[in-house]
Amino acid sequence: MTNPATTTERHGVRVLLLPADGPAIATETDATDVIGEAYGGEAEVVAVPVTRLTPDFVRLASGVAGAVVQKFVQYRLRLVVVGALEHLGEATGPVADWVREADRGRELWFVADLDELDARLSGART
Repeated sequence: MTNPATTTERHGVRVLLLPADGPAIATETDATDVIGEAYGGEAEVVAVPVTRLTPDFVRLASGVAGAVVQKFVQYRLRLVVVGALEHLGEATGPVADWVREADRGRELWFVADLDELDARLSGART
């Protein structure tokens, strides 16, 4: 049985926390389903465990990451990937550059755990 997603307030920001177990987010349709859940909980941020992503997410040429992230941006939701990307494959070269660049912005963050998310939301840079 899959644990339900929960919406909590963290440092004044409503965050939808997806459980580690559940369907993969691998297409725009999958992203739209999560976005609907976020809107239902009035969330501003969606925290997705890396286990919910497929290896195609870090294969930038696949277009999966671009399509999924763009869907969240379109609906003005911040996407946070929680956990080590090594679960999906090696995060070096272009992927590492992309992660570094994304972490400088507001739309997409990569964090090791929820403590790092809390630090980012509180304004502290880790």
